[in-house]
Amino acid sequence: MDEKLGDEIVEISMEVNGISVVLQTPPNRTLLSVLREDLHLKGVKEGCGIGECGACTVLMNGKAVNACMVLAPKADRAVITTIEGLGDEEHLHPLQAAFIEHGAVQCGFCTPGMVLSAKALLDENPHPTRLEIREGISGNLCRCTGYQQIVDAIESVANRKEGGS
Repeated sequence: MDEKLGDEIVEISMEVNGISVVLQTPPNRTLLSVLREDLHLKGVKEGCGIGECGACTVLMNGKAVNACMVLAPKADRAVITTIEGLGDEEHLHPLQAAFIEHGAVQCGFCTPGMVLSAKALLDENPHPTRLEIREGISGNLCRCTGYQQIVDAIESVANRKEGGS
């Protein structure tokens, strides 16, 4: 087989929000583009495209990652959680509810990535200090809130019995 690199296709198997997914894609596509374009998960946002803003944050095997920086083949056999897999309108995750309750959602662009970064933090450290919360979300930029409401929301979940996991 004499294919050019640009014509190469790889098969990727992942679990996305609890659903097994098998897809074929060029190896140079990002996880972000696969999630948004192929799986139509629009909660994963494209902000900067260089891993600086956190708008594309998803959980990959329980760890927060910038989906714009992960080549899709690196997600083969991974468990991916996007904001769509965390909760829904009828059954909000405690972090989602806390963000609403504390006014931590304004324009909403950063919110999915911020919530998923907070979940990864609380899964690893169920009772972080305010400084640890700030460090835990430091890879996510927000232009609307000034971060106070976001930190308050995360802290309120951390102060509940199990950290909101």
